Amino acid sequence: MKTTFKPILVLLLFALASCNVKRENFLKYVDPNIGTAHSRWFFYTPAAVPYGMAKLAPSTNGHYGNESGWEAVGYDTRQNSIEGFVHFHEWQVGGVSYMPTTGELKVKPGKLEDTNSGYRSKFDRKQEQAEPGYYKVLLEDYGITAELTATRRVGFQRYRFPANAQSHIILDIGNKQGESSDVTDASIRMIDDTHFEGYVYTYPKYVKIYDPEGKVAMFFYGEISKKPANVTSFTAAEVRPNTNAAKGVGAGLVLNYQTSDQEVIEVKTGLSYTSIENAKGNFVAEATGLTFEKAKAAAQESWQQELSKIAVTGRNEADKKKFYTGLFHALLGRGIASDVNGAYPKHQGTIGQLPAQSGKDMKAEFINTDAIWGGYWNITQLWALSYPEWYGSFVNTQLQLYKDRGWFGDGIANSQYVSGVGTNFVGLAIAAAYNSGIRNYDVNLAYEAVKANDLNYKGRIIGSGKMDTRAFLEHGYVPHLEQTGRDFVTDSTGSNFSGSHTLEYSFSAFATAQMAKVMGKNEDYQQLLKYSNGWRALLNPANKLMQPKMANGQFVDKFDPYQPWRGFQEGNAVQYTFYVPQNPAGLIDAIGKDQFNQRLDSIFKVSEQLAFGGGKTIDAFAGINAIYNHGNQPNLHISWLFNFSGKPWLTQKWTRLIGRDFYGTDPIHGYGYGQDEDQGQLGSWYVMNALGLFDVKGLTDARPIIQLGSPLFDKAEIKLGNGQYLSIQTNNNAAENVYVQSAEFNGRPLDNCWLYRDELMKGGKLVFTMGNQPNESWGTKVPPPSAQ
Repeated sequence: MKTTFKPILVLLLFALASCNVKRENFLKYVDPNIGTAHSRWFFYTPAAVPYGMAKLAPSTNGHYGNESGWEAVGYDTRQNSIEGFVHFHEWQVGGVSYMPTTGELKVKPGKLEDTNSGYRSKFDRKQEQAEPGYYKVLLEDYGITAELTATRRVGFQRYRFPANAQSHIILDIGNKQGESSDVTDASIRMIDDTHFEGYVYTYPKYVKIYDPEGKVAMFFYGEISKKPANVTSFTAAEVRPNTNAAKGVGAGLVLNYQTSDQEVIEVKTGLSYTSIENAKGNFVAEATGLTFEKAKAAAQESWQQELSKIAVTGRNEADKKKFYTGLFHALLGRGIASDVNGAYPKHQGTIGQLPAQSGKDMKAEFINTDAIWGGYWNITQLWALSYPEWYGSFVNTQLQLYKDRGWFGDGIANSQYVSGVGTNFVGLAIAAAYNSGIRNYDVNLAYEAVKANDLNYKGRIIGSGKMDTRAFLEHGYVPHLEQTGRDFVTDSTGSNFSGSHTLEYSFSAFATAQMAKVMGKNEDYQQLLKYSNGWRALLNPANKLMQPKMANGQFVDKFDPYQPWRGFQEGNAVQYTFYVPQNPAGLIDAIGKDQFNQRLDSIFKVSEQLAFGGGKTIDAFAGINAIYNHGNQPNLHISWLFNFSGKPWLTQKWTRLIGRDFYGTDPIHGYGYGQDEDQGQLGSWYVMNALGLFDVKGLTDARPIIQLGSPLFDKAEIKLGNGQYLSIQTNNNAAENVYVQSAEFNGRPLDNCWLYRDELMKGGKLVFTMGNQPNESWGTKVPPPSAQ
């Protein structure tokens, strides 16, 4: 009886403890305004639910778009006027903006530096409130208070007007928003006195580059709480009073009112990527009879439930603010694209239908997503820990795309390929999901697709990335092509990003090999394992650096290890030399353990002076020519490599300091200084790092492992994705006590700085005793495996 009762009692106590912790309001630690200087279009959307389609946010500069198609646009904390409140915010997707005004009617947003030039309004951030699921601001030019909230697929806006004979609600749907680029067609019409419907078609820059026959469509069905006195329509070419419909570029409607003091008018808008009919269906399913207050309460409750899956306890409020804001961004970043009836957007504006889903398997949504480049060092590990339903949705989305189009999409917007980085780590992410036990999909189809992503090149679509796969397979590395006036030169013979591509494809081949191993496909395993060693071809024995190599086998000349872009995408040779996550032991042996440790430690000593990034330079690429750059994905595993090189105390030291210095709690110093937070990836890294749990290999091992670092909080109660509970406790915790003195798991001493993930996922209690000096004898007995 004792042997069966004790673990059940332990789990029951953890469950009760978690229930007690859930009473704490975790929303108070989330500050959506952190990092809003120079942030991406999809970054700032407080009025949304986790992974929602409806992501409402104010825009300070969205109609300007951006020349490169990906740069910071939307809401910038350094700008002090609002031009509208926009519903759609995804990678390459943006549209449907509303703006309440009073006085003389204007139908253009106007210039940032001149609010009188359009309908935009000044605002004071002291009169602004942003929380998970809710946003509120006073539009000073009009004396209007605007509030936003959302369900999954319906946006809610509430406006409190002053007394005015000329009050307006501008529905501006025909102009570009953020990354969406120019509108190619738009339509909006009143159906009756209080309902309207319409659509917007755009041709984003990355669709134009990577999927030129594609397009992005957005549909809507809306309801207003008060019949307007009359309606004005407009397009880019004209304004027409007393007209209830508009079509074409620049299309929109103005709902005109006479309002009394403090009069409230509300607008609900059902959204869809497939059709007006489905936008209405989403509206009916999610918003029928739902008031703004009830929608807000439900949105915030959904955030409470998701955030409380990882409940941390500690005395430092700033650390908790970083933690929960990072978790908020992780759960906000990617958004569903499927409707309540399972319809989803297929390529070229057609409609697909997800398979009927029933039984115990997690229901999978079709999601829009930026590339998973680097996501295996943050978001996928977080998903696998406590949010497997979203990992499953990512996998199922990509498998649906594979069935529809024959290839994974590195990044997708409504099934259109928007590659972004020109490589493709989808196969690696799926292999890691499989090896982690997340398998709510056709596993045989998954393996077919994952293998094809590494080994197939005939008929490959440019938007699926890896256009140099043939060259990699023939040479064992990607031959270098010098740039000749072009930024991206990748074809069947090689690439100007030959160094980073070789390292990336080697890692991806390893992941697929491990999936093959688990599935008993030994011949594939051996073939792929050979390709996983492609990195060895680039490690120059003379300088012990990764150096691009020409097709003739010669290293490139005039080599500058700090030069970005030549051979290495968004980084340089010094940074990418450590990009062998699949075989740290092999890399350490090739460089030499002492030289490896000395070089890596000195890198962090230098980069500490620049807050582990680009210093205070406000730019997404700040730091790509530096010695280390935490603001970009290729570097995110490096601080954890000391666990493999016999000095785990240095991982404990540097990971703790990165969390302290790179991450901030204000609008400018949030994720570095204006660096690129790709859909919650840097926030996810902070969460995993603060828990002291990480895998350099991105869970790609046949039996994945977890490395242990320096847990930040006194206690963390984690509801694992399998329903078990894990408690992480630190004894003698303090800001200066960053070093692990000893550890135990469920009462058993841990001598190593790692354990198998399947053991951790059984739940229980992980206890660390901390100190202010390294314990150089702990965690060094057996390094984490680098099984090949």
